[in-house]
Formats: sequence, structure tokens, C-alpha cells
Amino acid sequence: MGAAMRRIHVGNALSAFGLGFTVPYLYVYVAQVRGLGSVTAGLVLAVFAVAALTVLPFAGRAIVRRGPLPVLLVALVTAALGALSLGLSASATTVLLSAAALGAGQAVMQPALATMIVDCSTTETRSRAFAMQFFLQNLGLGVGGLIGGHLVDTSKASSFTLLFAIEAAMFLVLVAVMATVRAPRAPRVEEAPGQSAGGSWKQLLGNRAMVQLCVLGFVLFFACYGQFESGLSAYGVEAAGISTSALGTALAANTLMIVVAQFAVLKFVERRKRSRVIASVGLIWAVAWAVAGYAGLGHGSQAMATAAFISTYALFGLGEALLSPTLAPLVADLAPTGLAGQYNSAFALVKQLALAIGPAVGGPLGASLHAPYIVAFTLISLGITVLAVRLGRQLTDVQNQPSLARSRVVTQGRAPADAVAAAEA
Repeated sequence: MGAAMRRIHVGNALSAFGLGFTVPYLYVYVAQVRGLGSVTAGLVLAVFAVAALTVLPFAGRAIVRRGPLPVLLVALVTAALGALSLGLSASATTVLLSAAALGAGQAVMQPALATMIVDCSTTETRSRAFAMQFFLQNLGLGVGGLIGGHLVDTSKASSFTLLFAIEAAMFLVLVAVMATVRAPRAPRVEEAPGQSAGGSWKQLLGNRAMVQLCVLGFVLFFACYGQFESGLSAYGVEAAGISTSALGTALAANTLMIVVAQFAVLKFVERRKRSRVIASVGLIWAVAWAVAGYAGLGHGSQAMATAAFISTYALFGLGEALLSPTLAPLVADLAPTGLAGQYNSAFALVKQLALAIGPAVGGPLGASLHAPYIVAFTLISLGITVLAVRLGRQLTDVQNQPSLARSRVVTQGRAPADAVAAAEA
């Protein structure tokens, strides 16, 4: 791992640590501490999604034209200002404007950092680099949330102001860290032969493999992240009688599974076709939804229901650990020269759409229609497997299994043993 990649990973960890400080407590802060009510708190969460969906289409073009580092620095400063302003806001208007700035900055960080990882890695090292990124993000979110939970006091607005100030400080520290990165200069769209800035989106939509990957990505994020804090948690509370403390334990089990399993599954992932790895995630998640069905619809004890619900989140974590070294490197390998930023932004946009629609659909279903909710998302998970198999047919052998490129280089670079022996004779 080079110096540039080490700084990028430090940046991922710091940004996740800062977000972990505030994201779990945002609703409580707006609705109760500032006394702005549940409607305003809900609007704040919606503003995060709207801001991300607004800026991401432009972020891709900016990364392609200017490079990921300048775009990242602007996003970090914007997010720092939004976080600090949010901690000081007392009216609905300033809270919403601050949330928009924080949400926009946070959204642009993702494709910018992903593009920097692409620029600083090779096809052979990319899966490991993105696995490390995902590991550090989850570790940072978990540690940040744990420390933040011990600092907040709902009776003191100043304690939340401190949280947001720490988050802003993390973003500014990250500015200082990332400003020292000397990443390899990747070709920009103007330098790539046959590429034009105006036709980049058209070219992306003409890439059948990328379009299928975006559809698959939407379903993946919709069925997993879009349900964690909405439909699945509502189902757990209403159908399975899960307590809030048990829900917190389930989320911790998800993070723990990722931290423990991430590098254990990496060798498994690197030796297999990416489409088959994603297909296996669909099967694992189908089992997870079946276990959740037992937790809420079975007739076991409360202890068994709680254990099953926690196991559901752990199984989701195993699937996430398999996806992290698979999806992002595949997006990079599908991108033409100089357009990695465009493709990363498009995939981030798909993720944000899934995260915006997922809670709106899953929340009401999980809270009231328990059996249809489980059946629907079990079928959706099986649909992931079908979509992954179809995607595999659109990929080249090396795109689907990068290890083949290494084995071919070794084969071509060495003379056959019998030919060597004959020459020596």
C-alpha cells in the first residue's frame, strides 16, 4: 500500500468517524432537543437524500474534468460548514439549509474517494483496496456512534453542538490529510481519444453491462440498506416485539460481522467470478429474510425471536462483506479511460435513489403488513441472484474474474517446462 493509498484510507476512516458521531442522533436533535417536531426532523432526513440526488449528476462531470482531489476538498469544506451550522441552528429554515450543505458534501465524498482509490490501485489490488475502505468505514461509523452516544445529553443542546463541531473538525482534518496526497494523474475525459464531455452520460447509458450493474445495485441497496433503519426495524418492533436495546445489538452484530469477516472472505472473492459472488449474496439475504420471518411470524419464545432478528442483521453483514470487494472494483473496470469519476458518481446516484425509495416503501410494509413484507423481500433477494447471473453474461472473462488476467500473464511470461528441458538437452 503506497503513501497515497494510506492517506485515502485514513480519510475514509475519519469521514466515517465524523458521520458516526451525528447520524444516529440527528432525528432526536431536531425533533426534541431543538423542539422543531417530528415533521421537521423527517424533512431533514429527506433533504439529505434530495441534496445528494441533486449534486451527484454534476459531481461526476466535475471529477472527470478537474480530478477527484479538488472536488473532494470542496465537498469536505461544504460538509464541515453544514455540520457546524447544523449544530448551531435553532430554526427550521437554518436546520434545513445546513442539512442540505452537509448532505451534498457527504454525497460527493463517496465517488471522489472511490475515484482516488481507482487511480491509486491496479486491477490486481483494487478488490483489496475497496475491502479496506469498507472495513474502515464501518469501523469508523461504529466507533463514532459509540463515543457520540456517551457525549450526548438530550437535556443540553450544547452537547449536540459539541458533536457537530467534532464532526466539522474531522472534515477539516481530512482536508489537511487529503491535501498532501500525491495520487497518480489519471487521464481526464479531454485527454482520452474519442471521448467528449457532452457524450459521457450517453456513452454510459449505452454500456449494457453498466446499465445492468446499476439496476442490480439499485435492488441490492433497496433490499439491504434501504430497510435497515426503516422497514426491517419497524418489522422487528411491531411483529417480533424487539426492544430498542436489542435493535441496537442487531446493528452492532451487523458491523461486527463486517469487521470480522471482511478479510476472511477476500481470498474467496478474489478467486471467483464476481457475478457468482453477487448471486451468492442474493441467496444469503434470502436466508436472512427467512430468519427474520421466523422472528416475527414464528411461535417461538421472545428470546428465540430476538436471537433470530440479530442473526438477520449478521447475515446481511456477511453479504455486505462479499459485496465490498466486488461492486466498486467492477464499476471501475467497466469505466472507459478517464471516466471513472462519471461511473462512480452514477453508481452513487443509484445508491442514493435506493436509499430514498427503500424506507418509503419498506417502512409502511414492515410496520403493518408483516407477512407480505417478508415474502416480498425474500423474492427480491432471489431476484438479486437472477440479475447477477444475467450480468455475468455481459462481462468479459477478465471483468468477471480479474485473477484470470494474472494467470494469463504468468502463462505467457514462462516457457513450458518440457520446452526448457528440450532446449537444455
